[in-house]
Amino acid sequence: MSAHGDVDLGHTLAGWTGTALATLGCAALGLALCLGSAAAGGLGTALLAAAALVTWLLHLAGWGKPSGPRPPDQWDWRVRDTAAGTGHPDCLGCRLAGRRAPTASAPGPVTAEPAPAAPRARAATGRA
Repeated sequence: MSAHGDVDLGHTLAGWTGTALATLGCAALGLALCLGSAAAGGLGTALLAAAALVTWLLHLAGWGKPSGPRPPDQWDWRVRDTAAGTGHPDCLGCRLAGRRAPTASAPGPVTAEPAPAAPRARAATGRA
């Protein structure tokens, strides 16, 4: 049994890679602040942007995870998500990529039939 109990912590290849790149980017930005170096600041900013992009691309390639708990056989970080090609429900990354997860067909809105219109009375004009 692990120290965290029997839970899915969501460790994925996309998550580990993005975290490593973001940590390097933050370290470069911290170094840039201490040294007053614009080059190190640019490097740190580029690493942070790369972290976001690489994490998103790995998620779309199936190395991320959908929201919510996964079955225990998929908890290992080396397990690829085979359903990523169709998109995950409520996933911003999948929506940005144009992927829509299949959703259960919800019944459409119920509309009442309009009541038949009452015949209009002709206004009396006083003409014969």
